[in-house]
Amino acid sequence: VTGKGMAPPQKTLFPPEKISMDWRQKRRPGAGLYNLGSTCYLNVILQCLTYTPPLANYLLSRQHSRFCDQQGFCMMCIMEDHVRKVLYSSATAIRPRAVIRDLKCKQFQVLQQVFFPSVKGELLPSFLVIGEFKPDIPGDAYEFLRCTLNAMHRACLSGSSDLDNSSQETSIIHEIFGGFLRSRVTCLSCKTVFDFFKVFLDVLLKIKGASSLTTALEDFVKPREVDGKKYFKCSKCKKKVAASKVVTIHHAPRVLTVCLGRADHQSSRKLSQVVEYPEYLDLRPYTSDPAGEPILYSLYAVVVHTGHTCLGGHFFCYTKASNGQWYKMNDVSVDSCAIHTVLGQQAYLLFYAR
Repeated sequence: VTGKGMAPPQKTLFPPEKISMDWRQKRRPGAGLYNLGSTCYLNVILQCLTYTPPLANYLLSRQHSRFCDQQGFCMMCIMEDHVRKVLYSSATAIRPRAVIRDLKCKQFQVLQQVFFPSVKGELLPSFLVIGEFKPDIPGDAYEFLRCTLNAMHRACLSGSSDLDNSSQETSIIHEIFGGFLRSRVTCLSCKTVFDFFKVFLDVLLKIKGASSLTTALEDFVKPREVDGKKYFKCSKCKKKVAASKVVTIHHAPRVLTVCLGRADHQSSRKLSQVVEYPEYLDLRPYTSDPAGEPILYSLYAVVVHTGHTCLGGHFFCYTKASNGQWYKMNDVSVDSCAIHTVLGQQAYLLFYAR
């Protein structure tokens, strides 16, 4: 087996043993968020990140801002202030004006998902910068999540531009949300196995024809044949060959974020079918070592999109607060609910914690 893309870090930015997966403080749910134009997609991501225990613990400790020397815009400092305001506020709802103001000043760039053919044949998702953040224009929650996590990660790297890639991937953001995918390509001619590793902060799943999260994950790790005459060149055979490929989760993240891809890129319509998802998930069957000990996750947040197309509609979410209770968060309203209500939604984003 030849491997590429998983070198050991020369430096560790944040010691993983300092990450606390359980809430350090238990309290009632925090405030709701006013919709300041068309910002429901922003509100649901802010709420889901606020109720991500290891991230909230870190942000509430102010470990970043105490040592931050970044001039002007810093997404970590913005999130520190926001999470503290939401969880400690006595108001039933607050206006995330500071977040929006800072994002407008930064001209926070939004992303658009596109698909392109990879060198190994299949269509892979990628994201292109398409413009700046504007609170009065509807946006996509998944795009905003990716932008926010990337901006927080970059804030952690401030003053560390000379770090190797593996060291950069030891930021607090990557330590919480980051994992590794392994693409194992086998040359069907000489049987040589090639391993390629890639960091991920979330998993995008195709749901067309999938009735549940587990069936979508099974499809994600299903072996596929690669048309080598067009796409795969074996370094041993020195020519383009037919090959097989299997993608698996090689290193499981502490927090698993899953996007159920509801955009049908053939018809440009929204896939509205219900995809069942469990409260507790064992990720082991979808890893590079499926026979090992269970890797158990617990659901703690769900983002729901309503509307007939992916370009409009409305976002709301369900989050599990530090008191162990579930709440529906729909902009300003925060209402308690039961787990069976949470599990019966047309989910778009799922958040699971180890």
